[in-house]
Amino acid sequence: MDEYKIKVTRQAKEHLAIVREYIATELKEPIVAKRMLELLKEGMTSLQTMPYRVKAIDEQPWRNLGFRKIRVKNYYIYFLVDENRKEVQILAVIYVRRDQAKQLEQL
Repeated sequence: MDEYKIKVTRQAKEHLAIVREYIATELKEPIVAKRMLELLKEGMTSLQTMPYRVKAIDEQPWRNLGFRKIRVKNYYIYFLVDENRKEVQILAVIYVRRDQAKQLEQL
């Protein structure tokens, strides 16, 4: 079974920082913020093996580009699989109640 390297893009890192900051500061739950980041990172790491188990998303034009997503609690983790490099590129971490298409347009 092939193993893929996980590459987190700059934008996805910014999203993770925003999630952490919002939960820790706005909701005043620093312990919850830390745990949420751990869960999100575990979700990302799970993509090291069999990332194709996750189907491409339905929304166009992102489906044609090969975008996939997994859900971790209240967040979607969007990613692409680069088969030539054996790499999973984490593109975004978006709260599920946000307008997904609008958020994806910003990528």
